[in-house]
Amino acid sequence: MAWPTPFRLREGTSVTVYNAAGSVVATGALSNSSYDEDSYNCSFDVAVPDVPKGEKLYKVEVSHLGTLQLTSKEAENGEFGGTLG
Repeated sequence: MAWPTPFRLREGTSVTVYNAAGSVVATGALSNSSYDEDSYNCSFDVAVPDVPKGEKLYKVEVSHLGTLQLTSKEAENGEFGGTLG
């Protein structure tokens, strides 16, 4: 049986950061997972070292599941967050 996509996410799942032109500028991974038994939600920290500063916006992709867009300020403040399912 194949698990639905959200259940395939785990610590170490790839995270790719793109610039506005679509070029890869940094890669990292999901880490520090936690699971809430009451809400059935799983959360991860996102660790992507060495993202170059100076881009107006970034696109972040977790395991080829589509991209989320962030401004430079949002990225620098660690304001990345997304929901699946």
